[in-house]
Amino acid sequence: MATEINAPQFPESVADGNIATWYKQPGEAVKRDEILVDIETDKVVLEVVAPADGTLKEVLKGEGDTVLSQELIATFEEGAVAEAPAAPAAEESSDEETVQVGDVIMSPAARRLAEEHNVDPATVKGTGKGGRITKEDIVSAAKNKSSAPAPAAAPSPAPAAPQVVVAPGEKVEKRVAMTRLRKSVAKRLVEAQQTAAMLTTFNEVNMKPVMELRSKYKDQFEKTHNGTRLGFMSFFTKAATEALKRFPEVNASIDGDDIVYHGYQDIGVAVSSDRGLVVPVLRDTDRMSLAEIESTIRDYGKRAQAGQLGIDEMQGGTFTITNGGVFGSLMSTPILNPPQTAILGMHKIQERPMAVNGQVEILPMMYLALSYDHRLIDGKEAVQFLVTIKELLEDPARILLEI
Repeated sequence: MATEINAPQFPESVADGNIATWYKQPGEAVKRDEILVDIETDKVVLEVVAPADGTLKEVLKGEGDTVLSQELIATFEEGAVAEAPAAPAAEESSDEETVQVGDVIMSPAARRLAEEHNVDPATVKGTGKGGRITKEDIVSAAKNKSSAPAPAAAPSPAPAAPQVVVAPGEKVEKRVAMTRLRKSVAKRLVEAQQTAAMLTTFNEVNMKPVMELRSKYKDQFEKTHNGTRLGFMSFFTKAATEALKRFPEVNASIDGDDIVYHGYQDIGVAVSSDRGLVVPVLRDTDRMSLAEIESTIRDYGKRAQAGQLGIDEMQGGTFTITNGGVFGSLMSTPILNPPQTAILGMHKIQERPMAVNGQVEILPMMYLALSYDHRLIDGKEAVQFLVTIKELLEDPARILLEI
């Protein structure tokens, strides 16, 4: 019985998608829940799986084609078996034919296998009719050849050398189509610069108190919370959450001529993946513990690399934190993530000489950057918001006490 394979139901914010990769071809047998195809949207890659054991009958949308929500992309035949059972009969008939290679008699199929696996038929003992060499004999000889500690493994680096031969002065170029996710990111970033009155204010924070606290309790923290490591992102997330409560404009968004004030703190965390930048959201961060924040961010990072983040996990968000410091950035001006009106940029921790009570001390310092939309947030609120984060991080006990 033929079954229709449709594209998933896209959210309202996603108009269409592109067929990224077909993992199965028409006529190929598949098992239930095995991935058939990836569909790439502006925000995430969606997987379509087989509804049951059977065979992929026909592919109606090829790789690169645009598909709409719930659009028919293929047909599937449940319970059908791929054409594998017919193969042995064909092999038997071909085995009845023989060819002579030197002094050896073998089937045409065995000869092809011998050429593919670089097996010398003269070294193979035939087990077929009249001493004829069969496919099974060649397969067995190839396995023995690969498993034996042959000295032929030594010159293996030789084939890897002539990968790309570039003549002196030749300029090599490679043209690759931009993914939908990358195009979507580019469009949103340009839109943010063109529509928002974006400014950036800077400050610096002494990370020594947080680093000492982390060093003192990290082993006990990891043991208590089932292997969850204590990082810096949880401190910044909690500090930002407290600052957002004090300065609601920073947590608001602009919708046409209206200002939307949010009575909750949903903080997006920018994550870099092979497909591009994604911003999964931590929901209700004021209710999350440090351990919950750390474990959720780690989970988001792993699934971002695997392309397994869901659209619902990247929608919404009232504020964003991005950490360029993990790549070595000392200072930057992060771009707003519309419709949000502010974004916090973390950077590399670097030891610098600082004046403390009239004395010079070497302290681990980090530059902080807050980019904000001046249409809604005045410079005074932006600076005070960033100073609040600085003060909370330089006295971490205030984060726990909410003072």
